[in-house]
Amino acid sequence: MKRVVIVGHQGQDGSLLYDLLQKKGYSLIGIEQTSVSGTDTEWDEPVDISDTGAVLRFIGDVKPDELYYLAAFHHSSEDNTPDNIILMKESYKINVASLVNFLDALARTSPKTRLFYAASSHIFGDTDTVFQDESTPINPNCIYGMTKALGLFSCRYYRNNYSLFTSVGILYNHESPLRRGTFVSQKIIKGAVNIKQKKQEKLILGDLSAEIDWGYAPDYVDAMERMLNSHEPDDFIIATGKKHTVRDFVKTTFEYLNLDWKEYIEENKYVIKKKNVCRIGNSAKLKQVTGWQPSVDFDEMIRLLIAAEIKLNG
Repeated sequence: MKRVVIVGHQGQDGSLLYDLLQKKGYSLIGIEQTSVSGTDTEWDEPVDISDTGAVLRFIGDVKPDELYYLAAFHHSSEDNTPDNIILMKESYKINVASLVNFLDALARTSPKTRLFYAASSHIFGDTDTVFQDESTPINPNCIYGMTKALGLFSCRYYRNNYSLFTSVGILYNHESPLRRGTFVSQKIIKGAVNIKQKKQEKLILGDLSAEIDWGYAPDYVDAMERMLNSHEPDDFIIATGKKHTVRDFVKTTFEYLNLDWKEYIEENKYVIKKKNVCRIGNSAKLKQVTGWQPSVDFDEMIRLLIAAEIKLNG
C-alpha cells in the first residue's frame, strides 16, 4: 500500500486529491500548515511546515512513497491585495521556503519519495504568446507568480543535483464546488442560483471580456497523480487549451437556469483588483507522456457546478 502525504489537503485541490487517492486505497497523511490528519493513524503529531527540523523529523519517520505539495498563499482578482511586504513574506514562506524544507528533507532521509509541486500559469506573466507550453519563457510580474516560479526552480534544482523525482504541474484555472466564493467562477454560479431562487436581484462582475482557460479541478488532480506515476520527473502544463470569456461563463450559466443574463448582470471594472491576462495552456506534453485527457468540457463543468450549488442551497 502506498503511503502518501498531501501538504495543503484542505484546499480545493488537496481535498479532491485526498478523495481520489483514498478511493485507490492509499494510506494518506494530510498536512495543513501545522495540523495533521489522515487514514494513516501512525502519525498524529502536528507538523509546522515552516519549521525545517520538524519537517526533517516527519519525513525521516514517515518516508512516504509520494508527496504532493499543494499548499499555497494566493488570492483572487477580486480580493483586496495585502501590503506588498506582507504578501511577499507570506507567499515566500508557503510557496518556496516550506517547499524547500520538504525537498531537503527528502534528499537527506527519503530520496526515493516522489514529489509533486503545484505551480501556476502566473509564472509566465504578461506573455506575448497565445498558447504557452513548457518552453515558454518564465517571466512573472506578480508576487504570486514570482514565488511559484522560484518553487518550480527549487524542484528543478533538487531534481538535477540530488536526483529526486520532483515533477511540477503548471496549473491553469480549474474549478469545482470547493472553489472559494471570491473567485469569479463561484461568484457567477452562486449569484445565478440565488437570482433563480429569488434571493438576489443583481450580480456585479468586473471585466466580462476577460479570457480564461477554465478546466474542471477533479481532472487536474488526476493529472497530478498520473505525473507521479510516469517514468521520469518533469514539468508539465495542466490546461484545457481552450479559451472562454467571463461573458461565456455567465451566458452558459444563466441559460442553463432559463434566465436572461442581460437582465441581471452589471459590469463594473473597478471590482477587479488586479490585471487580467489571457493565458491558454498547451498540455500536449502531458497528454503524450501520461495519456491524460480532460473528462469534462466547459459546458458540463458549469452544469456540475450549478447542480452542486443547488444541492447545497436545498
